[in-house]
Amino acid sequence: MLYLILSILSSTFIFVVFKLFDVFKIQTLYAIITNYVVACIVGLFLYDGPVGVGDFTNKPWLIGPILLGVLFIVIFNLMARTAQVSGVSVASVATKMSLAIPVVMGVLLYDEHLSAFQIIGIVLALVSVYLASIKEKNIRINRKALILPLLVFLGSGVIDTSIQYFEEIHLTDQEIPVFSSMIFGFAALTGFIFIGIRAAKTPLKINLKNIVGGIALGVPNYFSIYFLIRALRADIHSSAAIFTLNNVAIVMFSTLFGILLFKERLSLKNWSGVALAVLSIILVALF
Repeated sequence: MLYLILSILSSTFIFVVFKLFDVFKIQTLYAIITNYVVACIVGLFLYDGPVGVGDFTNKPWLIGPILLGVLFIVIFNLMARTAQVSGVSVASVATKMSLAIPVVMGVLLYDEHLSAFQIIGIVLALVSVYLASIKEKNIRINRKALILPLLVFLGSGVIDTSIQYFEEIHLTDQEIPVFSSMIFGFAALTGFIFIGIRAAKTPLKINLKNIVGGIALGVPNYFSIYFLIRALRADIHSSAAIFTLNNVAIVMFSTLFGILLFKERLSLKNWSGVALAVLSIILVALF
C-alpha cells in the first residue's frame, strides 16, 4: 500500500508542477522533454547493475520502453490538441476514464476476480472522474473532433495496460528502475527528434526556466511510474483495484490541491465527484 500511496503523491505533485508552469511562463513542450531526460537519469542512478547498450539489447522487455516512450510523446501532443479543439475538461476526462481499459484487461488476461463491491466501486470511480474533471459548464464535442479524445482514451489505456503486461510477464525487481528509466529515455529521444524537425523551421532557443521546470517535473514523473510498478508487484490488490485507486486518488488529491494552493473553485458536480471518489476508494480497497 505504501508504494501505491507514493505513486499517487508523485503523480499529484506533477499536477502542482504543471500549474506552476503557468505561473512562471515555462514552455511546456521543452520542459516535458527535459523532464524525460531527468527521469531517465534518475532511473539509471537507482539501477544496481551494469549500464551499457549491450546489457539491454538482449532483454525480452526492450520493445516495451521503445513503444511506451513514443506513446508518451504522442499522447501528450494529442492531449494538448484535444484541449485546444474540444476543451480542457474533455482532455482530462478522456485521459482519466482510460482506467477502464487496464481494469478490463486485468480481468480478461490475468484471470483477476472482483467482488460485487469492487465492481460497484469501479463504476463509481468512472463517474467520479467525470464529475471531478468538469471545469466547464457544458462539454461540447465537435463530431469531427471526436477522434481526438477517443485516441487519448485508447492511448492512455494502452500505456497503463502495457506497463501492467511487462510488470506481470517480464520484469524482475532489480530491472524495475532501468525499465522505468528507459521508457523516459526513449520518450526524450522521440522528443528530441520532434523538436529537431521543428528547429529546421524555427531556431531552437535554450531557456533556463524550461530546464529548471523540466527538472522539477522529471523526478516525480519517474517515481510515479516506478512506484506504480512496485505497487502492482506487491500483490496486495488486483491490478484492476490498483489502477482504480491510483487514478481516482490522483483526481481527488489534485482537485484538493487546486483548492488549497491555487484557490480554484469547484462546482457542485466537482464536489459530488470528490465524494464519489472517496466512496469508490473505500469500496475497492476494503472489499
